[in-house]
Parts: sequence; C-alpha cells; structure tokens
Amino acid sequence: MPGRMSGRVAIVTGGGGGIGEATARLFAEEGAAVTLVDTDRAAVERAAAGILASVHGGGVLEITADLAQESEAVRVVDETVARFGALHTLVNVAGVRFYTPLAEAEAKEWEHILGVNVLAAAFCSKAALPHLRVTGSGTIVNVSSVFGVMGRVGMGQYDTTKAAILGFTRALAVEEAPHGIRVNAVCPGGTLTPYHVRRAAERGVTEAELRASRTADNGLFGRWAEPREVAYPILFLACAESSFITGATLMVDAGKSII
Repeated sequence: MPGRMSGRVAIVTGGGGGIGEATARLFAEEGAAVTLVDTDRAAVERAAAGILASVHGGGVLEITADLAQESEAVRVVDETVARFGALHTLVNVAGVRFYTPLAEAEAKEWEHILGVNVLAAAFCSKAALPHLRVTGSGTIVNVSSVFGVMGRVGMGQYDTTKAAILGFTRALAVEEAPHGIRVNAVCPGGTLTPYHVRRAAERGVTEAELRASRTADNGLFGRWAEPREVAYPILFLACAESSFITGATLMVDAGKSII
C-alpha cells in the first residue's frame, strides 16, 4: 500500500539529528521525498546517508543553511523545488537553547535565539507558501514545546520563543486557510535527543544514567520520549489523515502540561 506521504515533498529543518532526523526518516518511510536542513554539515550529511541506506527508493536532499537569514530560507525552498519539482509540507524543527535567567539575558542571546527559533520558521514558511498554495493541500507543522505553555526557571528565552511559535501557528492557519494550507503545532515534552546525550556526556553522565534521570519531571509516564514518538504526531498533522485540523496545538508531553 502507498505510504501516507506518497507523492509528497517535504522540508524538515533541524534535520541533522533528534526530532528533525526522526521526522525526515519517517516521512521517507511513508513515501515522501525529503530535504533535510541543518547548520551542522556533518550531522545533516550523516542523517541523509542513513535514511538513504535504509529507505530504498526515497529521494533525500541535504542542505546546510542558516535559516535565520531569509535569503537562506529562500535558497532551501528553491533547491528543494528544483530537485523534486514541488513542495507539499514544511516542518519547522530547528532550534537553539540558552540556559540564562531572564534577569541576566543579554541582547546578543535574544537576537540569536529569536532568529533561529522564531524568524527561521517565519522565513521558511514565507518562502514555502507560494509552492504550498499550488498543491491545494499544503501543510506546515511547527515544533514548539511543552514549555511554550508552561513556565519554568532558567530557560525563559527558549520558552518565550516556543510560545511565540504557537501564536505564529494560529495566525498563519487563519491566513492560509483560503489557500488550502493547514498549519499546526506539536509541543513535545522531554525528548532524549543526541543534543541531550552530548550535553550529559560533558558532565560525565552516561546515556543510561540520563535515561534514568528526571523520571519525575517528564510527565505521567516517568520517562523520556524517543524522537520517533514525536515524529509520528508530526506525520499525522502533515498528511491527509488530519485533513480537518488546522491551527491546533497537539501536546506530545506524556501529560506533563496537565499535572
């Protein structure tokens, strides 16, 4: 049977690892041609090669770009359409973090995190819209965070950007509905990505120890999510199965937001 993304072309930002890589892989397994975008050339090339090696017949393009620059977002869309002939889905995953209390946050940090976490999504969406409109069934999925709807100490800049993504999602959904484009967001809870593993290793913490930690802080299931567990809800919102859903925020947080 054809996959749920059969015949569709998707761009996934932050595709060099974690949720982005898992989403691109799942899309490819479901029949999509996929462009993976990341600032880390080695990571995105490795992710693309892994998908090509395991998903036979899938079209995969990897691009290194700084999407906080609007011209780079345009280039990514143009190269994707030139390679695959169309664009049906955009998934905005790319993000950075700072661990600075808001009372100490500096302008350069704000400019950088707003550029990557908010403006990149806006620029990519703007560049993609003309192509998504042509399809009559275009989809955009924005990755926010459970902390886009909850407050916490020490990551106010990141959480502010993730709340902004939810507002952006709702506004774009309203604007683009007449063009047949659906725009939705997912809010993951704690997800065990290579970023977290690397950061733990720098503190001398193994992956096994990391998996056993924060059990009381990761929702009702008491564990980290795997990136693929977030990729599946993204797939649902990207494909025709969610054809009557737009402007929605889907919590993928093991119930953390209701505790």
